Amino acid sequence: MRRPTLRVPERLRGLPRWAGVVAGVVAVALVAAAVVLWPRTEPVRVSADFVRAVGLFPGSDVRILGVKVGEVTDVRPSGDHVRVDLEFTSEHPVPADAQAAVVAPSLVSDRYVQLLPVFTKGARMRTGAHIPLERTAVPVELDRVSQSLDDLMVALGPKGANADGALSRVLETGAANLDGNGQSLHDTTVNLSRAVQTFSEGRGDLFSTVKNLNTFTETLAANDQQVRRLNTNLASVTTALDSERDDLSAALANLAVALDQITSFVKDNRALLKDDVARLTDVTGAVVDERKALAETLDDAPVALSNLQLAYDPKNGTLDTRATIQGTDTPGLLLCSIITGPTGTGNTDLCKDSGLLDLKLPDLLGRLTGSSGASPGLLGGADPTLGGLLG
Repeated sequence: MRRPTLRVPERLRGLPRWAGVVAGVVAVALVAAAVVLWPRTEPVRVSADFVRAVGLFPGSDVRILGVKVGEVTDVRPSGDHVRVDLEFTSEHPVPADAQAAVVAPSLVSDRYVQLLPVFTKGARMRTGAHIPLERTAVPVELDRVSQSLDDLMVALGPKGANADGALSRVLETGAANLDGNGQSLHDTTVNLSRAVQTFSEGRGDLFSTVKNLNTFTETLAANDQQVRRLNTNLASVTTALDSERDDLSAALANLAVALDQITSFVKDNRALLKDDVARLTDVTGAVVDERKALAETLDDAPVALSNLQLAYDPKNGTLDTRATIQGTDTPGLLLCSIITGPTGTGNTDLCKDSGLLDLKLPDLLGRLTGSSGASPGLLGGADPTLGGLLG
C-alpha cells in the first residue's frame, strides 16, 4: 500500500526551507497576539455576608436560575459571620439589590451560591457591591435538625415533662376523646379551612376594618376627657333609670296598653279617619294657597294686638283714639287751592277778584247738634249759602 505524499505547489518548490519556518513563526505570533490583545470583558466582583458557609469553598459555583455564571473566589471569617467573595460574567446582569442564598442540592454534594431575583430592568450590580446579612440565606444543617429533635425528645421524655407520667396521661386522654370522632374532626378541619379561605378572600376588607378601627381608637385616645365625661353621664343615666325602673316599667306597660287602644281605634274608625284626612288635605291646601296672606297676618297681628292693648282704657272701659280730621279749611281756601293747583302758580287773580277768600265755613257743629243758628265767629256777615251753592 502506497503512503500518501504531500505535494508542494510548483511556485513554492524554489523557495528555501527557512522561508517556510519563518512563515510558521509569524502565523503563531499573530495568533498569540490576537489572543493577548483581543478585548475581553472583566467579570463583576462582589462580596456577600453569610451567617455560616458550610460546604462552600473557593471555586464553588455562582448560579442564576441554576445556570453557572461565575464562581466563589474566597471564603473567610469576618467577626460573627462569613465573608464570601464572588465573581460572575457581566454578560449576565444582576439587580443592584439582589439577594444571595447558599443552596445544597443534596446532603453530601458541594453547595453553590444562587443570585436572585432575575434581572428585568433597573440598576445593575457593579464591581465592589456588597450583599449584607439581611439579603442572604443559608440552609438548615442536618446536625442542627438532629440536635433540635434530640432536645425535644429529652424535654418530653422521662427526665422532662413526662417525669411523673403527665405526658402519657395527656396522650391517653386525647386518644380516648378522639376515638370515634374522626369524621367530626375531619369536618371541623374542612370548615376551618373554608373559614380561613373566606378570611383570605376578604383580607382587603379585613385590613380596611382594622385600619378604621385603629383610626377610631386613635380618635378616642385623642378625646379621652370627653370619653370619660360621656361614660360618667351614661353611668348617671343608668343609675337614674335603675332607681326609676318600677315607674319606667309601669310607663312602658301603660304605653303598650295605649298603643293597643290606638290600634283598635284606628281599625274601628278607618273610614272616618280616611275622610278626615281627605278633608284635612283640603284645609291644608287652602292654607298653602293663602300662605302669603297668613304670613302678612302673622307679621302684622302682634303689632295690631299691642296697639289694641295700649288703646284700651280698663278704668273707663273705652278705647282711646286720636282722630285726625282733615278738610276743615274754609270753602274759599279749598276752592282756591283747587284753582291754583298743588304748586300755587295757577290763576291766582281769579281767587282775588272772585272774593272766594272771604267765604266762611257754616256752623256745621250747630247743624249736627240741632241748633238753628250759626256761630258768628265763623260766619260773620258772609252768605251762608255760598252764593246759592248750598241752597
